[in-house]
Amino acid sequence: MDSNNFTQILTQTVEQLSDADSLKDLFHLHQDGNPLPSGKVLEEIIDLSRAIIFPGYYGKSKINKHTIKYHTGLAVEKLSKLLEDQILAGLCFSCPHSGKGENTPCRLKARHLAFQLIAKLPEIRHTLATDVEAAFLGDPAADNRGEIISCYPVIKALTNYRIAHELHQLGVPLIPRIISEMAHSETGIDIHPAATIGHHFTIDHGTGVVIGATCVIGNNVKLYQGVTLGAKSFPLDADGNPIKGIPRHPILEDDVVVYSNATILGRITIGRGSVVGANIWVTESMQPNSKKYRKE
Repeated sequence: MDSNNFTQILTQTVEQLSDADSLKDLFHLHQDGNPLPSGKVLEEIIDLSRAIIFPGYYGKSKINKHTIKYHTGLAVEKLSKLLEDQILAGLCFSCPHSGKGENTPCRLKARHLAFQLIAKLPEIRHTLATDVEAAFLGDPAADNRGEIISCYPVIKALTNYRIAHELHQLGVPLIPRIISEMAHSETGIDIHPAATIGHHFTIDHGTGVVIGATCVIGNNVKLYQGVTLGAKSFPLDADGNPIKGIPRHPILEDDVVVYSNATILGRITIGRGSVVGANIWVTESMQPNSKKYRKE
């Protein structure tokens, strides 16, 4: 290939990639230099959050009872600033004409939302402590709770989920999904930030679990690897497009156990104390304290 042909191919490719029709719904036009939320900074936010919630297991290893208040104060101050900037980027993404000045309404809103999440951290830690307890009591292979916190993917995934869920509840756009997908990439556990999950929740092994956006999960629920809590079908509007926001995923009441690779679909209820066996499909509600296993 001579240089003229090479240049022609490059020029033609650039023209095609820059064509407005090919960019429809794929091009984000930045307004006044407002960037998208940064995946790298959000990773730092999660690292800081894990260090605050589980001091000594994440973050500075030399932290002790004499320095914990100092290190926590530094971490919380840094976290609040990073959160504010990333929430602002999310607000600018959903409202591109919002502006990014120091005292704009969006900046003030981002600061307020960041403080609201910071204020939720003690409650998030309390709930995660119950998740650690559930994982420890449910796994005879675990020697201590520190092993659960340090090694088990479920705690990393649930830390991301519980932070992302609070941000979702506060109405923060985009960022909750990024945080939940970070956990998905790290652990293989896919929990939508809009799902509602009670305390003492655990996932044994974890890989391949999917929890949909409108799932409601009670307290003391245990899932095993490969479980899908998904939607069965999507009602369509007059134009044939899926109707957004309607409840379409399962409800799991308290004390439910779902074994590996079970698939539970649709807006059905798995009653309190029920057991769903491995490798089966469930598309109808189950009464409390019932059991469903695969028939050989």
